[in-house]
Amino acid sequence: MFWPSFRALSSVVERLLYTQLVGGSNPSARILFPLLAASFLALPTRAEENLSPAKAGPVYVLPIQKEIQKGLVYIVRRGVKTAMENNASALILDMDTPGGEGEAMKEIMGIVAKFQPADRTFTYVNKEAFSAGAFISAATHHIWMAPGAIIGAASPVTLGQEGPKELPAKFVSGYAAVIRAAAEQNGHNPAVFDAMVNKQTGLKIDGREIVAKGDVLTLTTKEATQLLGRPPKPLLADGVADTLESLIEKYVQPGAQIVRVEPTGFEEIGRFIVSLSPILMAAALLLGYIEFKTPGFGIFGILSAICALIFFFGHYIAGLSGYENLLIVALGVALIAAELFIFPGTFLPGLAGLALLLFGILNTMVDRYPTDPVLPTLPQLHLPALNFALGLFGGMVAILLAARFLPRTPLFRLFDLSTTSPNFQPIAEEPAPHGATGQAITDLRPSGRASLNHQTYDVLADGDFIPAGTPVRVTGREGTTTLVRRFDS
Repeated sequence: MFWPSFRALSSVVERLLYTQLVGGSNPSARILFPLLAASFLALPTRAEENLSPAKAGPVYVLPIQKEIQKGLVYIVRRGVKTAMENNASALILDMDTPGGEGEAMKEIMGIVAKFQPADRTFTYVNKEAFSAGAFISAATHHIWMAPGAIIGAASPVTLGQEGPKELPAKFVSGYAAVIRAAAEQNGHNPAVFDAMVNKQTGLKIDGREIVAKGDVLTLTTKEATQLLGRPPKPLLADGVADTLESLIEKYVQPGAQIVRVEPTGFEEIGRFIVSLSPILMAAALLLGYIEFKTPGFGIFGILSAICALIFFFGHYIAGLSGYENLLIVALGVALIAAELFIFPGTFLPGLAGLALLLFGILNTMVDRYPTDPVLPTLPQLHLPALNFALGLFGGMVAILLAARFLPRTPLFRLFDLSTTSPNFQPIAEEPAPHGATGQAITDLRPSGRASLNHQTYDVLADGDFIPAGTPVRVTGREGTTTLVRRFDS
């Protein structure tokens, strides 16, 4: 299809050369002109170079089999990203489906539209492409059919106790617009796909009624490949291929390496984990808070880390993230820890760590493709930001409830006894004098209480965290806060 445009360009160059060389008075130009023109016409086109066997990439085949549901989205996403990373020359959807979920269908259509080059996307209908399958086929540039295949009947329905029920007209209109837009973008006749969705439109071509109003369009292989219109062109499908392998060999790329993307059990696990993203973030925050409020590093810190790792693992196997985001988050946590333990009060490490932590969590949930920019766009951040906000809100509510009620439970009474003084002592209102000595009453992480000169003070550890019972000495003040360090008597 590139050759006619190349010939047109060559004729223009030929005329220009003739004008400059033959049109002049130089007799040698008449000899030079045919040689230059022949040399120019002998140059290979860009299309010929890209399709040469030495440079042709593999052909990736994605299964669109059985019912279309959320788990299939992760398979298609992984397949498209892998195909783009490996410079695939074509993407083929091996389709045999009765339809399925509308939201999963729209996600798959959007993912397939990401593939480049866009004109090298194919649907092979073998043997059925009903409902959502017809929608997805409209998102590819070429449609081929197996003998005896069927495509259509894409009117959206909802399942109830009494069986399938048609959606209201406004919903049907919305879905019809989705499939028409996909058809227009990929060079199909939008009226054909519209008739598959909306029974009120019908379909006529050149005065011939293909389907009457009141019925939705469903096409067999013979009907989909019939030539109609002026000039004649196939109604829907480019042609018929006995097998997927023969389609690739004859019409896609002879001798191509075929890579089939197979589903794995991990995709189902990833789908479940991704759906729990806000809950996992809230749990990690709550368990981290409880660990912070209890002495030492124990079970709550381990559980918080496990929730975080499950969060990243789920997004990794779902094709939304890579290891780099886990490293970014780990670096952010390390900087925050350095702010708390090594450089308290400096703020810069803590702010940098918080920024890295936020970016890593959001970027983990972003659906990225090899052609996307390094930084995520605002539309890409919409759903991750929503999930993050839900997780943060849930975590803060859980922390407030934990701070209010958990200290009264038998489980946490043990921790409370280990971190408080058995005898109530009033807190001194004035800051402790510089150089005063005593011991920590509670763990200083970094704030807590200490007994200094037989009085109780609210203090702040100046440096490392200080366990309860450790001798301390006042080293200074920060506003009205007393700073203390370990003191070896």
